[in-house]
Amino acid sequence: MNYDDELYIEGAMEGGSDPIPQEDALPAYLRRAPVPEKTYGTLSYNTRRRAWTIKGDPAVTQLAKRLFPGCDAGRRGIATFTAHWRFIADLNWLMMRYPLSIAPRDQARWEQALQETREKALRLETYRIYPVSIQPSSLRFTATLMPFQQEGVGFLAYHQRALLADEMGLGKTVQALAQLVQEDRWPVLLVVPPHLITNWQREIARFLRMPGNQGEETSAARVHVLRGLTPYALPEADIYIIHYLLLRGWKTALPQYRFHAVIFDEIQELRHAGTEKYAAASLLADSAQIVYGLSGTPIYNHGGEIYHVMNIIDYHCLGDWESFTREWCYGYGNHIVAKPELLGDHLRQEGLMLRRTKSEVLTQLPAKRRIVQEVDADSAIYQEETQRLGTLMQELVTLQGGVSLDASRAALLREQIVAVERQATGLAKAPWVSAFTGALIEAGERVLLFAHHHSVFDVYKRHLKRYHPVFITGRETQKAKDRAVQSFMEGRSPLCCISLRAAAGLNLQRATCVVFGELDWSPAVHSQAEDRAHRIGQTDSLLCYYLVCSQGSDQDMQEALGLKVSQFVRLMGQPQEAPEDRDAALDAAEKHIDRVITRLQERYNAHPTGDSRH
Repeated sequence: MNYDDELYIEGAMEGGSDPIPQEDALPAYLRRAPVPEKTYGTLSYNTRRRAWTIKGDPAVTQLAKRLFPGCDAGRRGIATFTAHWRFIADLNWLMMRYPLSIAPRDQARWEQALQETREKALRLETYRIYPVSIQPSSLRFTATLMPFQQEGVGFLAYHQRALLADEMGLGKTVQALAQLVQEDRWPVLLVVPPHLITNWQREIARFLRMPGNQGEETSAARVHVLRGLTPYALPEADIYIIHYLLLRGWKTALPQYRFHAVIFDEIQELRHAGTEKYAAASLLADSAQIVYGLSGTPIYNHGGEIYHVMNIIDYHCLGDWESFTREWCYGYGNHIVAKPELLGDHLRQEGLMLRRTKSEVLTQLPAKRRIVQEVDADSAIYQEETQRLGTLMQELVTLQGGVSLDASRAALLREQIVAVERQATGLAKAPWVSAFTGALIEAGERVLLFAHHHSVFDVYKRHLKRYHPVFITGRETQKAKDRAVQSFMEGRSPLCCISLRAAAGLNLQRATCVVFGELDWSPAVHSQAEDRAHRIGQTDSLLCYYLVCSQGSDQDMQEALGLKVSQFVRLMGQPQEAPEDRDAALDAAEKHIDRVITRLQERYNAHPTGDSRH
């Protein structure tokens, strides 16, 4: 978005009020200094370092180094400021007290830098007084945003280097995509954790439309996912996606593309400095005009981690590390922030962070929010678990080719084949389901995790051990089941793992999230599982995550549940599993069996030895 001074002042106001006089709206330190009678040194621009350098009297350089820890102390009589708009503001303020003469060759550059700084400061001040809400055109963006999400897009539009730190489940992804459409400058780069690449691709395809040529309809955004650590010439695209583990390989290559915007999803991945990943991210952020960080949990262990996160978004917006720890923490090099709420207020006041919690926007949220999210799966685990399908398939083929068909044995074999595949699907994605659930717990959510197979619960138990989960899977005694419910409801455990068909009668309204790590054929089973948390006494908006993968049984089960179509909400509305629901589920399962048998038949015909790994 291009902002004209008068445009963004008047456009941000309501009720036809007179626009704010620009000079009056400027902070005092950005107003033009009077013509000096005496100067205390010189100010020049260093093209190679992209920095402004003061050479002057000890009084001025001493003050600069004392007041602005972000400046490079350098040698005696020299102070260097990075050519960043926040430092330009510091310089202008310093020059009101100690006027400097500007080298003639750099005068125009200084005037331009000062004007850009004033425009940024004026835009931030205007937004602070008159915050705006933005809903992108429906021709380009297919989602209808909730009011607080529209406010989030407005915030991102006015603050081009900022952290969107909304709690999980409030739609940070959709807000970021809406702002990309509103900005309408391409290409952009998304840096995301590996397990979220597929989800971003799906959301982009779902919500974004790119303008066609004159007279043509809009089209889908062109997306390219970067592969491997070795850089290659990138094909033309609107949106590029790379995961954090590859950044080090692309460290010098990506900044050369000068992406208009870079979005770091789950930016807490960069909470530790000193790694190749962090250095690559820093160079990348420095090369872009717009940088957004997304995270519901930007601080994991120590408040000081927010310093490293913010340093990627807006370099030295919190000063250098030494001065930050000295003033905000408990001393030099200490990571513990003394007054976290004060630091949070500072980040919000400076337009560096926007955070909303579910409790703050609860009136805008539906009672239940269902989110279908694709996660990765381990192909090696899936193949290993399905190896015995070859033997079962061979027996079924032999049986069907015989003179007389044993119908009951054939039916049993069909059920066994699908059961093996369903369990293999659950096991293959279980590590990613565990990681997703762990992230929810880290964000302060209280989670009910539903699955079907005992072997899948065993994987959850290993991966989520540090959260002290409790289990209700049908293997426990009634006494153990009661203890699990009590432990969860009294807050001793943030995670209760429950079998899909063993939750009847449970009252677990303390939960804030429901996660389905495996699916059932019946919509009513899921509805009943959701209602373990969504009961009388539940005052929060309940988040229900359906975690699916692209292989195995999930795709057919999604279709049967209506997770891919508009019937989803209607299908999930049944409080009990009516006979027609059960019949529909059985029919869907039978069709899935036919598809599985067909796939295995083709594989068996190609490899009659029974090796299903080919």
